[in-house]
Amino acid sequence: MAILDLPLREDQQMLVDSVRRYIADHARPGWRELADVLGLAGLSLPEAAGGFGGGACDMALVMAELGPAFAGADWLSHAAAAFVLCRVAPDLPLLPDLAAGNRRAAIVCPASAAEMPAVEADGTIRGIATLVAGAAEADVLLLADEAALLLIAADRDKVEQRHRIMHDGTVSADLAFTLRPGDAETLAAGAEARRIAERANDLVLAGRCAEAVGLIQRMIADSVAYLGQRTQFGKPIGSFQALRHRAADMQLAAMKATALTETAVLVVDADSAGRAQAVSAACVEVSDAVRIVGEGAVQIHGAMGLTEELSLGSHFKRGLAIAAAMGPRAGHLARFAEAAA
Repeated sequence: MAILDLPLREDQQMLVDSVRRYIADHARPGWRELADVLGLAGLSLPEAAGGFGGGACDMALVMAELGPAFAGADWLSHAAAAFVLCRVAPDLPLLPDLAAGNRRAAIVCPASAAEMPAVEADGTIRGIATLVAGAAEADVLLLADEAALLLIAADRDKVEQRHRIMHDGTVSADLAFTLRPGDAETLAAGAEARRIAERANDLVLAGRCAEAVGLIQRMIADSVAYLGQRTQFGKPIGSFQALRHRAADMQLAAMKATALTETAVLVVDADSAGRAQAVSAACVEVSDAVRIVGEGAVQIHGAMGLTEELSLGSHFKRGLAIAAAMGPRAGHLARFAEAAA
């Protein structure tokens, strides 16, 4: 059964099963394993380009499985960029190489970067995009700005890069842009660019929520198992009422976060009304659940929960990093209120 309770076609169930089986034998798969063995580089690209033809639901299903393996951050950026590219430029010669994993893409949008560069009216790009997920190894960058949608070669002569190893072990990049008109290929502009950029941003946010849900479910499973294994005063600690209540609170938070994530994914996939409201609601609930479940899991495990010998500490760190990357809670609450008005 998939981590996310979404209506699955047979091919989607096979996708989930294959990813789960592979991760069971390979704890932390790299890009080449994801691309060559599982074929995930082309998940969001059409079959004509050598891809799977998947959408937001397929990406979320994979992200939920990749989360506990710490393999989703870079892949999501590539998959989101490919998803947009095949829709705005279906004849782009680059698409087959992206589907095969021979070249990698990264999307630069508010959901994947802590800061965005400025795109001027004449096409000049100035400024810095900070902490861009997936950009450290990318060959091409898709800048999804509300003014324009731009395809940029990751040429170090024009896009200066500074790589950062984050607290959760992932690698991001700070990108400094000094591009003149004509240095980037304009794929869309004006109202069309804004519409595409907003959906791309929500696609990344929904994917991050799915990744966090995968981490949350793993932390709960590890905690429940530990409650039955660890004994104190001659009894399993799972028999202690205080810890049973803590586990119940963790499960309740996970259920709410999972349900809202499923709703957000379905709305993004259909690109239907209420997308902003659904995605922001999921981001708020997932951020809360990461804290409630992570803190509860660490308390149940005691000091062992923060050691390198257990994956729990790393899962909690990654969950906190995802929550931070989603943006300020106040911003999502304001967006939810505006969409609901």
